[in-house]
Amino acid sequence: MEDVAVARLLGTGEFARRSRLSVKALRLYERQGLLRPVEVDAGNGYRRYGEDQLVPARLVALLRRLDMPLAVVAGIVAAPEAERAGLLADYWAEVEHRMAVQRGLAAHLRVVLSGGKGLLDMYEVEQRDVPEQVVLTEQRHLLQPALVDWIDSSMGRLMKAAEAHGGGSAAPFVVYHGEVNEDSDGPVEACVPIRADEPPSGIAARVEPAHREAYVRLTKAQVAFPQILSAYDAVAQWIKENGFAIHDAPREVYFADFEAAGPDDAVCDVAFPMR
Repeated sequence: MEDVAVARLLGTGEFARRSRLSVKALRLYERQGLLRPVEVDAGNGYRRYGEDQLVPARLVALLRRLDMPLAVVAGIVAAPEAERAGLLADYWAEVEHRMAVQRGLAAHLRVVLSGGKGLLDMYEVEQRDVPEQVVLTEQRHLLQPALVDWIDSSMGRLMKAAEAHGGGSAAPFVVYHGEVNEDSDGPVEACVPIRADEPPSGIAARVEPAHREAYVRLTKAQVAFPQILSAYDAVAQWIKENGFAIHDAPREVYFADFEAAGPDDAVCDVAFPMR
């Protein structure tokens, strides 16, 4: 009969030293069910850990150095080895997106707190001519908390409807006919340009007039509310300072796959028609 190797048991102090975890952390991870001792003496409460627990314990220590929440750590440690790297990559992508959004918010707040100083330094304002377009539309009164979900759903419906009219011909855009925040509800209009010479019957559609517009290009992180408001303020200020006038409602032009984009990828233009 072959001998079965039995992992040597280690006391709490030795295990803490060799795993690079504090005794306090070991107690916390035990309560959380993340790293339980092999034995707990019923009489004196003395805990022993298996030497084979050092590898997962060291992994826990390294993951926690990323400020990773315990629930996420537990998921990675419990996952098959082949899946762990992917889970870590997913977590870190979320961290980078959150940090990019927070950087944008900090920049927005610096401008707000300084009374608008440095606003135009944040963005490069450009100009372009936009040709006349026939667009399918949906319009809704809604407050800012519901805005993102509505844009996503309405654009999905419009893109599908566009298939029956030659398909989309240019980047979809969202027009803000009124201010949208926690207190003001727009209205907001989602628009998908189609390959048509005139608005088709049986569906909400209109002609978007040809115009010249000033715009700034934003990354995915910069699109988040409220920092996106700095982009609107920057374009409006640029138009005024350069002797133009705002001619129509501002809009956001979404020219990239928003879901697939990373936080630093360009996805959207904030634009004002002007004259």
